[in-house]
Amino acid sequence: MKSDTAVPGKELPKTDPRVKLIAAKLKKENYQPDALIEILHTAQNAYGHLPKEVLTYITKALRLPPSRVYSTVTFYHFFSLKSKGEHTCLVCTGTACYVKGAQQILQAIEKETGIAPGKVSADNKLGVQVARCIGACGLAPAVVIDEEVQAKASPEEIIQKLNAKIGKI
Repeated sequence: MKSDTAVPGKELPKTDPRVKLIAAKLKKENYQPDALIEILHTAQNAYGHLPKEVLTYITKALRLPPSRVYSTVTFYHFFSLKSKGEHTCLVCTGTACYVKGAQQILQAIEKETGIAPGKVSADNKLGVQVARCIGACGLAPAVVIDEEVQAKASPEEIIQKLNAKIGKI
């Protein structure tokens, strides 16, 4: 399959290990359009999000209309078109977490970092997100920092852990 990824001025470098990973997945799946979600997962894991040129590459390799790829990406919550940051901080705001202080944690993060929920720092080091519920009500308030659940978290603990991860905020 041809790896022509022509986005005017934006071609994926064939030597990039992330591109090689996606190309290997495409080949393993025999360029079958039915493997779109698995291939998107591979790309998302490699890049941390799905840049436009990567979607174009996948679209062409699978011979799919761009609308099908884009609608799949925007339908599933796991996929992201924007970088979520090198490090992520996800605050659960479900009922149990909210009652036990999730809002105070979010306020402390925003006060300390200047990053509002749903935003990423200018240097792309930290992304702050909220979730309606992560299914860890017994651990409320729960915060997930880089896929590690922080149970019964306090604003001070979270700020401390973020400082340890990314340096002084």
